Amino acid sequence: MKACYIESFGDTGVIKTGNLPDPQCADSEVLIEVKAASLNHLDIWVRLGRPGNLIRFPHILGSDAAGIVKDKGKNARNVEIGEQVVINPGINCGLCESCLSGQQSECASFGIIGLSRQGVFANFAAVPAQNVYPKPVHLSFAQAASFPLTYLTAWRMVVTKGNLKPGQTVLIHGIGGGVAQAAMKIAQIIGAKIIVTSSSEKKLESAINNGAHHGILYSKENLPAKIKEITAGRGTDLIIDSAGAKTMQINTELAKKGGTIVLCGVTTGAKTEINLQAVYWNQLKIFGSTMGSNHEFKMMVDAINVNKIEPVIDSVFPLSEAKKATQLMENGGQTGKIVLDTTA
Repeated sequence: MKACYIESFGDTGVIKTGNLPDPQCADSEVLIEVKAASLNHLDIWVRLGRPGNLIRFPHILGSDAAGIVKDKGKNARNVEIGEQVVINPGINCGLCESCLSGQQSECASFGIIGLSRQGVFANFAAVPAQNVYPKPVHLSFAQAASFPLTYLTAWRMVVTKGNLKPGQTVLIHGIGGGVAQAAMKIAQIIGAKIIVTSSSEKKLESAINNGAHHGILYSKENLPAKIKEITAGRGTDLIIDSAGAKTMQINTELAKKGGTIVLCGVTTGAKTEINLQAVYWNQLKIFGSTMGSNHEFKMMVDAINVNKIEPVIDSVFPLSEAKKATQLMENGGQTGKIVLDTTA
């Protein structure tokens, strides 16, 4: 089969596309003929090499995919051959206290397809049967491949951790990213007032056209002053942050008293200083969040089906141009998801 893989850690120069052996599915797995896969920033961290990452080379990249079930192991009873499916990228043991209590993303051995095991940037992928769900019928394979990781992450941040309610105000940093786009869609379903930020006027315009109520060009505007203006000095009920260091420094200025800050990424760095006095005086809640549980994944898919949500796609590349697609993501020029057509 054709696959996008790495044989060493490094910059985009280590990305290769070529032939690798077809995967075989174990008794509890299914073999997916991958029709489309989408990029995530996680792919960058995997390629660069994370501390403690013990992947074996050649390693196939990619966490998000949609396709058709081509084969299944004898213990895979929740899915049928020929079914169109999407993949939940989260991997868990299923036996620990966290898993048994329904918090699979808090499993001590929690992992992600494409990080903890071979990924999905290929013609075929073998994954645990419990990780596949029916593809929403209103979505193309490219659209279906665009939502699992980002929408699951955003669902847990906005709904579970953020507890966003109708009429409340949510601030979403960096609206060009996949999680930010998903968080905006989920906030729309809830009926919240949505404020987004970006350094790109084009991305802000796109967000406003797709349902955001306010856009702030943080590269030219004073973010705290604009938030005070928009919220009449009150601050935001919820802040969704995947940037990390640069934004966490000012989040305590932007949140209302009793407000919530949820962090899922560190694209601008992992270490920063925050005003602890503001945290306790304003009784702020700060949560870290990583993907979500199996139940949250199902609720998220149900919400996509009921509301006929269509993920925003920036561009589609053939699998052979995975390196070019990755460079676009690393440059931050996209608005929405970058997708690989694994059949091309």
